[in-house]
Amino acid sequence: MSENFTFNLKATSGKARLGEITMPRGTIRTPAFMPVGTVGTVKAMYLDQVKEGGADIILGNTYHLMLRPGPERVARLGGLHELIRWPGPILTDSGGFQVMSLSGLRKLDEQGVTFKSHVDGSLHHMSPERSIEIQGLLDSDIQMQLDECVALPNEPREIERAMELSLRWAERCRVAFGTQPGKAMFGIVQGGDQPALRIRSAEGLKQLDLKGYSIGGLAVGEPQAVMLEMLGITLPVLPTEKPRYLMGVGTPDDMLKSVAEGIDMFDCVMPTRSGRHGLAFTRRGKVNIRNARHAEDMRPLDEQSSCPAARDYSRAYLHHLVRSNEALGGMLLSWNNLSYYQELMQGIRQSIAENRFEDFKAETIETWARGDIDPK
Repeated sequence: MSENFTFNLKATSGKARLGEITMPRGTIRTPAFMPVGTVGTVKAMYLDQVKEGGADIILGNTYHLMLRPGPERVARLGGLHELIRWPGPILTDSGGFQVMSLSGLRKLDEQGVTFKSHVDGSLHHMSPERSIEIQGLLDSDIQMQLDECVALPNEPREIERAMELSLRWAERCRVAFGTQPGKAMFGIVQGGDQPALRIRSAEGLKQLDLKGYSIGGLAVGEPQAVMLEMLGITLPVLPTEKPRYLMGVGTPDDMLKSVAEGIDMFDCVMPTRSGRHGLAFTRRGKVNIRNARHAEDMRPLDEQSSCPAARDYSRAYLHHLVRSNEALGGMLLSWNNLSYYQELMQGIRQSIAENRFEDFKAETIETWARGDIDPK
């Protein structure tokens, strides 16, 4: 561990990067997948399981934690780590995604965003300065700038307006963040599907000399090919010695192909949300456990998995739980999915260390394509 925030690039394989972020609360092995703990809980999971599954860091959400239990209350209770019993690093999203996802419940201007709470209708103003203040009260280790994320497709003029606003807010967030030993603030590259805007955004953020840089506004409606194109355009502009975080991504295929472009960090609700709805991610690809073919199949999801949910419980039992709407079904599948995501990250890291990432990528995609085991 380190008393400062440091990033060490340890190896490369093509454009894929193996690295290590060290902070006072722990070390983050990259490429890293961060389970999403929006309101202080990774849904349907014990945090002990999340840690044992291989996660070095989890994510919390500034907007949702602002509404409940409230940042001042969290601070009085000793901070988010103490409250939820997670000793490792926490990254907090700034609330920028909710600018898009809750567009019907907010008003936006140069000063910030006024949200109408989806919980009780109360009004909350979040400026760039307030976003950083809230993240400080939560005592998060990596804090994100407030930005405006727009859905795709969109008009180039609207994408440019949001990108320029996000750049101005990044400067205000940097000033508000100041110097916090052992912690970091990341900027967020915007620009939608417009190459010139992505480059302008990345160059503008680079001038702020931040501890890390994230790519926002992707996986919001555009095809995967467009997402990868934007990464290929943007990442060469960013400093190689700083970590790169692709926000809100994604599927195992998205992550594998984004690592190939040089991404170091990911987060997504997909593994837990899918698990709660009966969809399992495995080394053989996706498995819909609700399908009737599993009703009398006593084989596990994956006999080779290190996760008990995948290795020790039968498909028949998982099918029964999900079809009966039992909470345990979603819990076991979420556990399986998060474990698979972390096993994929570990395989990626090992392949980069051995300079065989492209082979690993091809083998993984080929195994997914072969599909699940035959029905019994």
